[in-house]
Amino acid sequence: MKLYTNIQGEGDPLVFLHSGLQTGSSDFQKHAEHFSKSFKVIRPDLRGHGNSFSGDFTNYFEDAGEDLKETLDGLELDSVHIAASSLGSLAALSFACKYPECVKSLTISGIQAVKPKKWSDMHRQEVDHQRKLLREEAFVQYFNQLHNTNWRELIYLSREENWYPFYLTKALPGIGVPTLYLAGEQNGPEVKAAHLFSGYDHIHTAVLPFAGHLVHNDQPEWYINLLERFLSEFEEY
Repeated sequence: MKLYTNIQGEGDPLVFLHSGLQTGSSDFQKHAEHFSKSFKVIRPDLRGHGNSFSGDFTNYFEDAGEDLKETLDGLELDSVHIAASSLGSLAALSFACKYPECVKSLTISGIQAVKPKKWSDMHRQEVDHQRKLLREEAFVQYFNQLHNTNWRELIYLSREENWYPFYLTKALPGIGVPTLYLAGEQNGPEVKAAHLFSGYDHIHTAVLPFAGHLVHNDQPEWYINLLERFLSEFEEY
């Protein structure tokens, strides 16, 4: 499916893929404003978010990669830079695994490289947290206003213990695309991923202090500076 997309600026295409339950308009706002001065900034709503209507989440991550391909084809873009967070990073990996020739560079954060030993406990705690949030009126109202889709289905997607696509994060080193991986020091599994990925020549890694899962939100200025430095390696910038 073609994704609802916001576009601003001119230049080499830079795609920002939002985190789960956000949208192309609500996430990466400061970053888009900054980079739109030099790039064509593209911010799609992922499947089931915002104005990208879909009730089919059967093969969510595979479909998310195909959605991005169809969207970029519609924009007549052969290759792009991608910067993504959390769910957006997983969609980016799905796309990059199948279409590496379409990715000039990949900047990702908010992912885990390997399944933690305490995954079952972590998952159970997360599901309990989600149930509590769904009982909070302010939480529900906020996301009702943000999405024109049944956003609850996105939460239900992660109710199954084996929902996380570790096969995608494990595949990152083999994609071969120039990559910047960012982690927040407060998220242990994601810091571990930074150490694992740092052994590959085509992957740059950085652990940001005073940041957690959503590094781009917790430290927007550092994120922008690091992404800008990374993109400066490409002659189009």
